[in-house]
Amino acid sequence: MGIRLKFNLILIAVFLGGFGIAGGISHELLTHNARQEILRNARLMMETSLAIRGYTVAQVRPHLEMQLLRTFLPQSVPAYAATETLNELRKKYPDYFYKEATLNPTNPRNRATDWEADIVTNFRNNDTTKEIVGERDTPIGRALYIARPIKIGNEACLACHSTPGAAPKSMLVLYGEANGFGWKLNETVGAQVVSVPMSVPIQSANKTFLTFMACLFAIFVLVFIVLNVMLSWLIVQPIQKMAAAADAVSTGDFEVEEFSDKGKDEISVLGASFNRMRRSLKKAMQMIEG
Repeated sequence: MGIRLKFNLILIAVFLGGFGIAGGISHELLTHNARQEILRNARLMMETSLAIRGYTVAQVRPHLEMQLLRTFLPQSVPAYAATETLNELRKKYPDYFYKEATLNPTNPRNRATDWEADIVTNFRNNDTTKEIVGERDTPIGRALYIARPIKIGNEACLACHSTPGAAPKSMLVLYGEANGFGWKLNETVGAQVVSVPMSVPIQSANKTFLTFMACLFAIFVLVFIVLNVMLSWLIVQPIQKMAAAADAVSTGDFEVEEFSDKGKDEISVLGASFNRMRRSLKKAMQMIEG
């Protein structure tokens, strides 16, 4: 096995090890960053919904109090305002999802599905849990969701949700008396759920990963070629010439050309030593023959 082959085998082994380690670390890092980006988007939507709810309560509902005595306006309900506003966002970004999932909602569209009901039940059973983050499969691909509990912390909410008799008649006309009642103070009745698609950030991370690995491979190929050229020029060819010269000298041919010994590297030192050996052998043979 020649020097070049041994060198290349070692170089390839080192590269494959480094390639695998670099690939694993970079893929993990890029995937983590993509997931963090998804979380930021989901939390931004959640905070947007909370801002809309706060705005509705503080600046919209007070101006509608007199009108609400005659006609119930869903637009004055914080949950309705947040849902409708973010539904407008979904017209352009249909993969994004927001819902105030409730076990016993006044508005039927807010009724929790099975997986949302499990989240609400989790909040009800673990009062200290303030947020749940998870992933689920959807018809459009994998999605990450964030859920926060909807808890009755204000007695004013019970005016519409305690009993049908206490609720505004205008609300009963719109929604009826069958749903949305029996809520209690400090009870978790539902969950705000934001769902954000994972496909775009993950695809971007995978594309970046493949680009990085392709660049790393191209750099290795370039380094591999350069090192092989340098190995051939600086080491393999001089050694091959010395081997051929040594073979000639061993058969009594002392007319081989001497090697340059002007350099200070190991090959030049070896060439100078070979030149001295050739001259010594030549003188020794001349003395024997004379």
